Amino acid sequence: MFVVHDTPTYIGRFAPSPTGPLHLGSLYTALASFLDAKAQQGKWLLRIDDLDTPRNATGSVDSILKTLEAFALHWDNHVYFQSDYLDTYNTILASLQRDNTIYPCTCSRKTLAASLTEIASAEGVYPNTCRNNKFPCHQPHALRVRTDDRMISFDDRLQGLINHHLARQHGDFILKRKDHIIAYQFAVVIDDDRQGVNHVVRGMDLLDSTPKQIYLQQLLGFSTPDYLHVPIIADNLGFKLSKQTHAQAVGLTSPVHVIFKLLNLLKQHPPLELQHASATELVNWAIAHWNPATLKNIRTIPLEI
Repeated sequence: MFVVHDTPTYIGRFAPSPTGPLHLGSLYTALASFLDAKAQQGKWLLRIDDLDTPRNATGSVDSILKTLEAFALHWDNHVYFQSDYLDTYNTILASLQRDNTIYPCTCSRKTLAASLTEIASAEGVYPNTCRNNKFPCHQPHALRVRTDDRMISFDDRLQGLINHHLARQHGDFILKRKDHIIAYQFAVVIDDDRQGVNHVVRGMDLLDSTPKQIYLQQLLGFSTPDYLHVPIIADNLGFKLSKQTHAQAVGLTSPVHVIFKLLNLLKQHPPLELQHASATELVNWAIAHWNPATLKNIRTIPLEI
């Protein structure tokens, strides 16, 4: 008698920070992750990465939700807010402290700049200045995780095989900042595990963060999701579209026009007659025809194509 094993449900997510309204670059990533989930009859979760409180902007969450709904990107389940799980992050940090896996780092940016070698500075690798520090530490400090000599390897669905020697290329990295804010690298790993996320679709700008996150997954005994890093959209100066480069908020008056443009940026080539469809019809066409392989080995896409 043969036992039939059910294929695990695809669970993806979109995790914007509420630092302002969605711009074209963030909506492009949202659309890619939505299509990848729905093309595989999966779930698409929405997480608000709101831990970096000094950067949070009033009204941003409502703006993000309204924009996603206007573009027919409907999430499954409730909206997950990182700020609801501060106790969870700190409990796990306490267990890592007991295991001597993390240590207090009192370095300031100024002292780091003075102590880094020219090569280490160029690579952004921490020089282990505080690695022998012990708890309790009564000075203001960040929490760093001890890395080791392991090679982190993963096969990105678009970018191919990625290999990183964590200690040499990244060094010990921060899990909790000196201002007591939980670091992105740490929170995202815990959040993905809590939500059962097994597929991550996001921008190329986060590709180098993935080995750090896989290291933490291995450290904590979590499963590693399947990764797909889509090319980033670059403006006419070659810079990634972002709030830092003053990318404009996405307008809500012509969602079909915007979706059509985004699908072309994703190299999905929707038929011209769909320019007069509704947002839902256009998104449903895109789900049925989603083919991320058209983006393979591409790292940057110009905004004007």
